Order: sequence, then C-alpha cells, then structure tokens
Amino acid sequence: MYDSIDEAIKVKFAESQSILIVSHIRPDGDAVGSLLGLGLALIHQGKAVQMVLEDGLPDKYLPLSGSDLVRRTAQGEFDMSIVVDCSDIERTGSVLSNISKPDLNIDHHKTNLNFAALNLVEADSVATAATLAEHMPSWGLEIDCAVASCLLTGIIADTIGFRTSNISAQALRLSADLIDKGADLPKLYRQTLVSRSFEAIGFWGAGLNRLGRDGAIVWASLTLDDRRKIGYPDDDDADLINILAAIGDAKIAIIFVEHENGSVKVSWRAQAGIDVSGIALSFGGGGHAAAAGVDIQGDLTEVRDSVIQATKVLLAETFASKNNKILVEEEKGEHKYG
Repeated sequence: MYDSIDEAIKVKFAESQSILIVSHIRPDGDAVGSLLGLGLALIHQGKAVQMVLEDGLPDKYLPLSGSDLVRRTAQGEFDMSIVVDCSDIERTGSVLSNISKPDLNIDHHKTNLNFAALNLVEADSVATAATLAEHMPSWGLEIDCAVASCLLTGIIADTIGFRTSNISAQALRLSADLIDKGADLPKLYRQTLVSRSFEAIGFWGAGLNRLGRDGAIVWASLTLDDRRKIGYPDDDDADLINILAAIGDAKIAIIFVEHENGSVKVSWRAQAGIDVSGIALSFGGGGHAAAAGVDIQGDLTEVRDSVIQATKVLLAETFASKNNKILVEEEKGEHKYG
C-alpha cells in the first residue's frame, strides 16, 4: 500500500490527533530520550500526546524538556499507540494492557519481536533515539533544540558516551546534527553519564563488596536490603554494570539486582565479538550483541548461579568457534601457499 515504512508512518501521524507513547519499565536514557523527543515533536505539531512510563522518570532526566509531562498511567482513548525502545510488549508493564497490538514499534534491539502493526526496527542503529533522529524529518516532524537534546541524551546513554563497539560515523554525524540544532553535548554528557547522587555511589559500594569473577566473567549483586539501607530511590543498578564492564581482562560483566516482586534483573555487557543477546533471550529477555538483559523470577543466589553457569557455557562456545575459524583459515592458507 505504501512505498516505504516512512511513508506509512507519516500518513498514520497525519490521520491521528490523540497519540500515546510508551517505553519499557525501569527506563534508561534511550527510552527516556526517545519518548520525550518524539513526544515533544508531535506536541509541536498540535497533537494531543500522552507520554507514559510505568516506573516514571529517573531523577537525572528530570531536567530534560517535557519531563513534567510524563505520566505513569494512560488515560482515555487514543487514535495511535507507539512503543519506543522496547523489544517486546511485555516490557512496557501494564500500560498497554488494553491494547493487544500497538500501531507503531520503533526500536533498535536485535531481539525485537515486531509486535506492532508498523515496525521500524533497525538493529544496526546505536540507539532508538538515533533511529528517530534519522527518520523524523521524513515524517514531517521538526527537531528543535528541546527535541535534539532529548535525542542526543538517548544516543549518549546507549553508546556510553560514544564508546560502544557499534558506534559508527553515521551515529556521530547524527549527533553532530543534533548539536547544531542546539543540544548541549557537555551538559547532557555530564547529566547522563558522569553526575551521580551520594546514594548511587553508596549503592555501588554495596555491589562491589560482592564482586566476583570466574575466568573472564565478572559479576556483582545488589539486594533489596542494600537499596533500603542506603536509600537509593530508583529501581535499577545505578549504572554499576558499566563499572564492571571497565575491568580490562573481563570478557563479560553481569549485574544482578533484586526486586520487590520476587524477580532479579540481570544485565550483561560483553566485549566486541561476543553476543549475549541469545543468552538473554533464552531466559526470556533480549537486547543487543554487546548489551542485554532479562527479569527472572526466583531467589537471587539461585538466579545468579544459573546465569553464571549459562554464561560460562556461552563464553566457552564462543572461544571454541573462534578457534575453529582460525584453524580453518590457517588450513586454507596452507593449501593456498603450501
């Protein structure tokens, strides 16, 4: 019916007046930046937009334009429903309980289930915010300073400040364009990656007291009791996973975070050449090759032990595959030159 998905999305926006935008529980910077960036651009077009995050906004993103408009529940009826930065509809929590199939799914996770009527999923993109920055002009949406700041926040967050292995010249060009539109890179970088609360640093300390390793795998755990004693207000790991991933000789870093509902949030970070998205998917989660996660029901210790064991198997298989590839290449070389 349409020549491209961009055309289909543009038509759907034109036909819709009331629009719901949601993202995943425990939102990160890409979820927040994508939600706010798209939401503000649609508001500027005169649309009635509700931006909903079941867990609300982490405090560090409150300075972003539009943060005061984010709700925890949706109200009323909508012409269009959009999910951003979310690989499956379950990850939105209960926000979409009355909507079996959203109208639009915009994402960059390799494990996305293409659960909407329209699916713009670009697994090669460094962030959902980067996908939006690239496509929004073709939808007739303006990227002004406020929108640019939100989108650049998403890119900074998901690339850990342009440091992930999938960073590309295209992503840097998109970021430069957002800076040209008024986004303040030093300010957003500090707000997203550098600035930490006293409680967040205390939370890190609790996790680092349980630092463990097995060969090239390192991990740490954060308990509910840690959160209560320290007074850390958010329901995440305070980005401790990125500290673990900085350990030079570690191939895979894992963080385990205990939650109120009897589940454990597990996050993996891997060095280039190791794909942890499959192991996350095997436990019911998803993500990217180098960064993935899942919520697992169960006891923290039991979840930790089973995940570490499965990760050890993955790492062994990865190394075996690489060694076999090297042997095959060496054999080809011998046949060619011997």
